[in-house]
Amino acid sequence: MLKSAHLSRIDLNLLVLFHVVYEERHVARAANRLSLTPSAVSHGLSRLRRVLNDPLFLRTAKGVVPSARAQELAEPIADIIARADAVIASAEPFDAARSRRRFTIGAPDAISAVLLTHLLPALERQAPGIDIGLVQLLPHPGGKPTSQMWYQTLTELDARALDIVILPIDDVPPRFVAHTLFAEDFVVTMRKGHPLARKPTLKQYCAMRHLLVSMSGDAHGVVDAALAQQGLSRRVALTVPSFMMALSTLAQTDLLGTLPRHLVQQCVAQFGLMTADLDVLKRRDPVSVIATRSALRDAGVSWLFDLVVSFAWDEKKSSRPKHNRAGRRHRTSRGER
Repeated sequence: MLKSAHLSRIDLNLLVLFHVVYEERHVARAANRLSLTPSAVSHGLSRLRRVLNDPLFLRTAKGVVPSARAQELAEPIADIIARADAVIASAEPFDAARSRRRFTIGAPDAISAVLLTHLLPALERQAPGIDIGLVQLLPHPGGKPTSQMWYQTLTELDARALDIVILPIDDVPPRFVAHTLFAEDFVVTMRKGHPLARKPTLKQYCAMRHLLVSMSGDAHGVVDAALAQQGLSRRVALTVPSFMMALSTLAQTDLLGTLPRHLVQQCVAQFGLMTADLDVLKRRDPVSVIATRSALRDAGVSWLFDLVVSFAWDEKKSSRPKHNRAGRRHRTSRGER
């Protein structure tokens, strides 16, 4: 914490400067974002170093890296900036119907496709001037369970590069607020008239050629891990980088896909597909909308978060609970687990 005697030696602009340099890891790029010269940014960092008695950022061949002290300060400084933004924004209360803001949402593409069917009509009705940027988030497998694959993407929220994210995460650190929207499982997906459709068995499933969605080209996914637990395996004959490409390919070949149920239910008619269930695929992963506590002090981000929570899309169409701003996940009555 800064001592009160030091407050006269620092201004909010220096904290903003710290925040941007921390995000960019590069003085020139930070200067460009701040509409300053690199020398002005360097001068500001020098002032901060004197006040905080730490080098903060260490030069490298590719830019700068934060010191241990800078890493400790990153979250509280981001929180201070968010609080200041909220104070300034409160001078003119957020009005979704009149707002011209742009929000950025991060999600895997399978979730984004489902989200848009709810989000776009809602924006047209409630906030026609608001724009949305969707950023595709990618997992970091490394042999981790499904939920843990996505934790690294939460750094984008910490850096305020994203306003909210929607991810298959079961629990989050205390600095975040999360609300479960639905529980996702996988369904076998194939073209109409596919041989497997006549009598889908696990043995036949494993004997078929499969398609896997993988940005890296890795032919081993969560389904393969589930099969391995039963001493089984499958042949992944093709990997593709997106779910939309997967759906199109499945419609034209005899390949099998094992894809998120909510996405497939939305697209079966469009692509002429059919589905089958297998017991090995019954595990359900909760999908949650997540934001940082500091971001939710922004009335606009809070409105967007609540709007997404209001969808809570689920095939059972049960009543929707309110999210818990204390940061604890609030389970619904829809049998999520």
